[in-house]
Amino acid sequence: MSISNKINEIKDLTRIERIGAHSHITGLGIDDTLEPREVSQGMVGQIAARKAAGIILQMIKEGKIAGRAILIGGEPGTGKTAIAMGLAKSLGKQTPFTAIAASEIFSLEMSKTEALTQAFRKSIGVKIKEETEIIQGEVVDIQIDRPSTGAGVKVGKLTLKTTSMDAMYDLGNKMIESLTKEKVQNGDIVRIDKATGKVTKLGRSISRLREHEVSGNKVNFIECPDGEIQQRREDEHTVSLHEIDVINSRAQGFFALFAGDIGEIKSEVREQINQKVAEWKEEGKAEIVPGVLFIDEVHMLDIECFSFLNRALEDDMAPILIMATNRGNTTIRGTDYKAPHGIPLDLLDRLLIISTTPYTEKDIHKILKIRCDEEDVDIQEEALTLLTKIGVETSLRYSIHLITSASLVCAKRKGTQVSVDDIKKVYDLFVDVKRSVKYLKDYQDEFLYNDNGNNTMSVEN
Repeated sequence: MSISNKINEIKDLTRIERIGAHSHITGLGIDDTLEPREVSQGMVGQIAARKAAGIILQMIKEGKIAGRAILIGGEPGTGKTAIAMGLAKSLGKQTPFTAIAASEIFSLEMSKTEALTQAFRKSIGVKIKEETEIIQGEVVDIQIDRPSTGAGVKVGKLTLKTTSMDAMYDLGNKMIESLTKEKVQNGDIVRIDKATGKVTKLGRSISRLREHEVSGNKVNFIECPDGEIQQRREDEHTVSLHEIDVINSRAQGFFALFAGDIGEIKSEVREQINQKVAEWKEEGKAEIVPGVLFIDEVHMLDIECFSFLNRALEDDMAPILIMATNRGNTTIRGTDYKAPHGIPLDLLDRLLIISTTPYTEKDIHKILKIRCDEEDVDIQEEALTLLTKIGVETSLRYSIHLITSASLVCAKRKGTQVSVDDIKKVYDLFVDVKRSVKYLKDYQDEFLYNDNGNNTMSVEN
């Protein structure tokens, strides 16, 4: 296989991986007055729910959400996850967002409280500020003296200039290797970190362009820097508390993040890290960035997990907790008691509850149009109308599933637009829940085991 074909395959894989169930969501779609727009930032409909989420967004930004959590309750396929993700995106790119399903807690090789603690700390960011000293300018000359024997330590000199000044620096063996690795030459504009010795080539001086220098298309021509060659600047790095926990609790340090098997982390390690982060905060070296922890199907948690959540919400560094459920009055897991949404009443008292309502036909049409654009599917208006009708009669999720399969059928017949016939074909190939249940009911006597309504299991010959 040629290199060009491999690159094309990688590009295709990258494009496909970016398309997720909610990859089109970029925010809550509200204006400056917290009023939701009809269609904005990938969000459609759910006006009341999005308005409530907008008010919560404002409370978070003003730091008035401490000790509270949000519960989004509604039927399946009414945009609960989309609202949670939109809220996280509206808080900014640096805001940590962690999404888990409640059932995950029981499948990990660690205690339930440890799994929840790790999820909490993944959702708390620490913005670390540090001052670094850099040398930045245009390379005027590089002189490297190599030993006549060909072996030994290399030495040299580097001359840099800005529009205001120029300076000469002595080079050691390590710095010479860094400059050689980056292929730095006269006319390049470079930045050197004094602490680490890292060399970054920013581009080529625009003066070389005026000299009719021959160069490739990818060369970035920039102006010669002005001011001092040696400068101090403040850098910011945002990491999660969980990442700091892992790095400090494992012998392999940073590489432990890639090992996968993190395991349980001792409480003593977390206490020391909390203390250090608090010191950095007091000294102005760090800033806490409360993120969003989204727990879907929260009714799957048991009474012990709910007790932990009650306590965790009182912590000073607690993230914004958003939970979602599609259950009504149901049994609390681990007990014989029933409660609204399967959540204990003492935790429900802490929650701000948002309700989602079923989408209208108009909303479903708009959502399907957005999903077709997201998946690069060109569809005829008549086919989109039919897909909308299917979504109304069955479910929104089912109609979204048909988009990709219909586009594949269209591609197979070498068509350019998904047609009504393509939709009909995949509708016949893939049944929805109602038709599946009807099929099972019609042919139940043909199956090996069949519940005949008397709670007995019969074996068919």
